[in-house]
Amino acid sequence: MIQVLAFYLFAIMVIASGALVVLARNPVHSVLWLILAFFNAAGLMILVGAEFIAMLLVIVYVGAVAVLFLFVVMMLNIDFAELRAGFVKNAPLSVAVAVILLAEIVLGIGAYRVGLIELGTPDGTAAPILGESNIENIGILLYSRYLFLFEMAGIILLVAMIGAIVLTHRESRAVRAHQDITKQNMRRPEDATEMKRPEVGQGVEL
Repeated sequence: MIQVLAFYLFAIMVIASGALVVLARNPVHSVLWLILAFFNAAGLMILVGAEFIAMLLVIVYVGAVAVLFLFVVMMLNIDFAELRAGFVKNAPLSVAVAVILLAEIVLGIGAYRVGLIELGTPDGTAAPILGESNIENIGILLYSRYLFLFEMAGIILLVAMIGAIVLTHRESRAVRAHQDITKQNMRRPEDATEMKRPEVGQGVEL
């Protein structure tokens, strides 16, 4: 009984949060409703026994993607009048994209009803281990059969992170924006200041 109540609670919250993401006028509120939808979707995943997907929803989508959206929306100065003008200008393109997506959905549903695509006969090497949880089974597959692909994905993400750091920390050749801390520490006090001894009533020249 409690599983049914939890399912309806999470499902209603996901639908309501998704609707408020679209209907909210404030972009920050939309992102916050999106985070709530992710949390409730993670609850639904836990109910069906997919705790690994629930963990990914919380860690990846809530902890990284949604927070990134929130920072971008809060840091950018969004001109809503310009957005509305751009919407009217790009309305034909938006309608064309919507028609293409609708055709893909209809085609996908029709293909699903016809029957699944036979990709091959499973050899049993990826069969789940009885008595173990989903996370343990996924970990065994990642670090045994798919170890090379898993390491390659990590290397690609590392290279992307290094590239982003290099691009954001490029120094201008004309103007040096960063301070040279070593040069400042090695500077002598007599070179840093210049003492002026003006005569009485004469003042200091500017």
